Amino acid sequence: MHAFDILGDPVRRRILELLAEGELPAGSIAATIGDEFGISQPAVSQHLKVLRDNGFATVTIDGTRRLYAVDPGPLREIDSWLDRYRKFWINRLDALETEIHRGRR
Repeated sequence: MHAFDILGDPVRRRILELLAEGELPAGSIAATIGDEFGISQPAVSQHLKVLRDNGFATVTIDGTRRLYAVDPGPLREIDSWLDRYRKFWINRLDALETEIHRGRR
């Protein structure tokens, strides 16, 4: 599965947003995602499996708990891919910064 296919799903993006704050147990993820998206625990587990199988998340077993965390590797690959397109907005952001500074004077 391609990285953008993984990130194209709003549930998986939200899971990654949660994990960006730090490691979380599967039950906590399932509860939050279930509340926000109205999906079942098995459905959340399937999304976690997709993230894990495609390298976006890691899982550590701690007794009966499964702790999930972000694996930054695939995100770095996406960032590298985006490098070729940054030129389309970086100049505009620089120009905006210039105008903001002019306005402060």
